[in-house]
Amino acid sequence: MTIIAASMLNNGLAQKLDYPLTNRVDHVDEYHGVKVSDPYRWLEDDRSEETGQWVKAQNAVTFSYLDKIPFKSKIFVDLEKAYNYPKYSAPRKKGDYYYFYKNDGLQNQAVLYRQKGENGIPETVIDPNKLSADGTTRLTVFSLSKDGNHAVLGFSKGGSDWQEYQVMEMKSLSMLSDKVEWVKISGAAWQGDGFYYSRYPKPEGSALAAKNENHQVYFHKIGTTQNDDKLIFEDAANPQRFHTIGTTEDEQFAVLSVSDRGKGKDGNGLWILKKGETTFTPIKEEITDFQYGVIENIGDDFLIETNENAPNSKVMRYVSAAKSWKIVLPEKDEPLLGAGLAGNKLFASYSKDVSSRAYVYSMDGTLENEVKLPGLGTASGFGGEREDSFVFYTYTSFNYPPTIFKYDIASKKSTVFREPEVSFNPEDYETEQVFYPSKDGTKIPAFITYKKGMKRDGSNPTILYGYGGFNISLTPGFSPTRIPFLDQGGIYVQANLRGGSEYGEKWHEQGMKLKKQNVFDDFIAAAEFLIKEKYTSAAKLAIQGGSNGGLLVGTVMNQRPELFKVAFPAVGVMDMLRFHKFTIGWNWIADYGSSDNAEEFKVLYAYSPLHNIKEGGKYPATMITTADHDDRVVPAHSFKYAAELQAKAGKSSDNPLLIRIDTNSGHGASNTKKALETQADIYAFLFANMGLVWQ
Repeated sequence: MTIIAASMLNNGLAQKLDYPLTNRVDHVDEYHGVKVSDPYRWLEDDRSEETGQWVKAQNAVTFSYLDKIPFKSKIFVDLEKAYNYPKYSAPRKKGDYYYFYKNDGLQNQAVLYRQKGENGIPETVIDPNKLSADGTTRLTVFSLSKDGNHAVLGFSKGGSDWQEYQVMEMKSLSMLSDKVEWVKISGAAWQGDGFYYSRYPKPEGSALAAKNENHQVYFHKIGTTQNDDKLIFEDAANPQRFHTIGTTEDEQFAVLSVSDRGKGKDGNGLWILKKGETTFTPIKEEITDFQYGVIENIGDDFLIETNENAPNSKVMRYVSAAKSWKIVLPEKDEPLLGAGLAGNKLFASYSKDVSSRAYVYSMDGTLENEVKLPGLGTASGFGGEREDSFVFYTYTSFNYPPTIFKYDIASKKSTVFREPEVSFNPEDYETEQVFYPSKDGTKIPAFITYKKGMKRDGSNPTILYGYGGFNISLTPGFSPTRIPFLDQGGIYVQANLRGGSEYGEKWHEQGMKLKKQNVFDDFIAAAEFLIKEKYTSAAKLAIQGGSNGGLLVGTVMNQRPELFKVAFPAVGVMDMLRFHKFTIGWNWIADYGSSDNAEEFKVLYAYSPLHNIKEGGKYPATMITTADHDDRVVPAHSFKYAAELQAKAGKSSDNPLLIRIDTNSGHGASNTKKALETQADIYAFLFANMGLVWQ
C-alpha cells in the first residue's frame, strides 16, 4: 500500500464516530465539603441488564472500527507466527521427578509435565486446555507435599482471581474427591496429611461483587470435605486484613503473615505456629510499614528478609530463644530482590540499575561467589531444598529469550539446561539504557529497544510503557509479540518510574500517596525526552500501561494530551475516589491513600482520571481495554471513564475514543488466543491512527 493509500485509510477511520448514548443520573457525593458528581454510578453494577446493553453497544462500535483496518488480520498472523514456539518453565525437582510447564506454542494454557531424571520421558500431569471448552480455565497453584505423594492444584475460571483447590494423588495422577472453594490471596502450605490455605466466606450473590472481607486461614486434611476443614485463624474485628500462611521445609512451623493495607499500612506482622501447638507466637506483632518474610528456619531460629530500617532490605536471623535479631546479609547500596535457601547455601539476588545480580552465601552470610549472568537482564529462580546439589534459574532480557540455566553448587558453574526454540536473531536488535531527568531533576532509567539500523529522525512509531507503583519493578524481559512491532520499525520503551522497587523502598515512597504526581511527571518527562532526542515525535508516540499503569496513562492523557498520538489504558484504576469500595480495592489504600482522608482526597481528586477529563478536550486516539470478569480492578472503572471521555471529548476530539471489553477474561487475558487477539487490535489501532500500514 502506498503512502497516499495509507493516508486515505487513516482519514476514513478518523471520521466522527457515533458513540452510544450513555444515560446520566443526578448523583452527587460530598467529600470533605467538596461536592462531586458521579453521573455514571449505575455502571458500577456490571451484572445489570442496563450495563450489559451498554457493553454490547460499546463493543459494537469498537469492533466495527477495528474490523475496518485492512491489515489487522495480517498482524494477527504475524503475532501467531512469532509466538508459536515451545515455552518451558524452569523445572522443580521432587524426589525422582522433575516437574515443569510447557506450552507447545499456541496452546491456550501451559501443560504441567513431569519426567524421571533430566533425560526421562515427559508425562502429562494435567492439561488445563481440556478443562474448559474455551480454554479459559487456568492452573494457578501446584503444590507438592513433602513426600511428593500428593499435590494441591488450584484452578481459576474465566480470568477470575477466585480459585478452587483440588488434590491429586501423584502415583496414579488421579484426582481425589477433595474440593476447596472461595480461595483468594493464598497458597497451599503442606504439613503432614493436609495443607493450610486462605479463603473468604462464601459471598452472597455475585462473586465479582463480593466484599472480600474476613480473610480466614483453614487446614484441610486429605480425604475430607471442606465442611470438615479446621479454622486456624481469623480476625473478624479487622475484616480488611490479609492472612496468608506458609510452612517451613521441615514442616515444623507454620508462618502467618498479617497485613493491614486497608488502613494504609504497607508492612505486615509475622507469627509462627510450631507443629503440635495451638497458639501462634508473634515474631513481629505490630503491623507498620515494615515488611517481613521468612526465608526458612534453622532449627527454632528463622532467616527473615526485611526492610526494617533498611530501605534496600536485608536478611536477619531471628533467635527464638532470646527473641533477638542478628544481621546475616546487611543492607547494600543495591536493593535486595529476594533470597532463598538451597543446598545449604543462601542465594540472594540484587538489582543494579534495574538489572539482576546473583550471589551465593554461606548460611552465616559469608559471600562465596557471584553467579555470572549473560548480561544486563533479569534472573529468577534459584529455589530448591536443603539437600539439593544444584538449582535452576531463568535469565532473560529484551533481546534474550528466556533461557533456563542449571547452577552446580559444588563447582559454582552454570550451564545451559534448556534454550528456547524461537526463530529470533538477537543480533538484529539493540537495547540501550538511558537516564533522563524528571521534572524535579531526578534521573529516571528507561530501556529503549529497536531493530538495528533505526534512525533517530522523529518518524519511528514508539510505544512508551510504564507502571510506577506498589513497589513493583519493571525489569528487562523478552516478549515474542513485541518482535513483529520492532520489525515494522517500531521502538519499545520501558520507563522505570518512581513508585516501583527499582531502587528500593525510598524509590517506592517517592511515588506513593501524596507524592503520586512524581510518577506522572516521570512518565511525561520520558515522552519529552524521546521527542527531544528524536527517537519519535508526538505524532508517532503511543503510551501504554495496565492496572496501576492504566491509571498512569489515564492521568497523563488529561495532563498532557498533546504529547501523545495514541493511548492504551488497560484495566485501569480510574475512579480514585471510590476504588476502595470495590472487591479487593481497599488493599490499595497503602499505596494511594484514601478519599476518606481529607489531605489525601485533595491529591486523589487532583489527578483521578475520571474526574479530570476536560470538556471539549482534544485527546489522543484512545482504546481502553478491560474485561467482564476482572474482579481485581472491576470493569466499572473503565466503563465510567469511557462514558465520561466520550461525553466530554467525543465531539471535540478528532481521534477515536473507544473501549474494548473482553468477555470471559479477568485482570489480563485468560488464554493465549485472547491475548493475541487483543495485541493484534492494539497494534492495528496504533498503526491506523498514526497513518501507517503494517507491511
